[in-house]
Amino acid sequence: MIRRLVLVLLLLLSASPVFAVNPDEVLAEPALEARARALSAQLRCMVCQNQSIDDSNAELAKDLRLLVRERITAGDSDEAVITYLVSRYGEFVLLKPRFETKTLLLWGAPIVLLLAGAVAMIVSARRRSGKATGTPLSDEERAKLDAVLRDSE
Repeated sequence: MIRRLVLVLLLLLSASPVFAVNPDEVLAEPALEARARALSAQLRCMVCQNQSIDDSNAELAKDLRLLVRERITAGDSDEAVITYLVSRYGEFVLLKPRFETKTLLLWGAPIVLLLAGAVAMIVSARRRSGKATGTPLSDEERAKLDAVLRDSE
């Protein structure tokens, strides 16, 4: 039983994307490596698209990780590295796009859609609350109802 548990645990850990960064990519200085890992977590793998380059095993992700480390080693600030990569690959390389006028629709659309849905629900509820449901009774049905009510008295 314990062997199975250990085997399952090892299989789960081996599939983890934490091991995407190869040992030959790691910088010798821990502070620079920490910056590189933090930056890599913010950048999108252009092949996988829903993973950061830190999590991806794609060749392009490896190249981007090496480029980030190269720029950091050259003395670039974090913002300079990000700006350099955006200038080469466009805003799509960022996992979290910047808040700018050209991305205003991207950031504002969920809020606008939520507000529009809330307004539509309120308007719909108000329209329904004032109206009677069903059809009015016919003369024949009204006469039967009156007869039933008289007999019950």
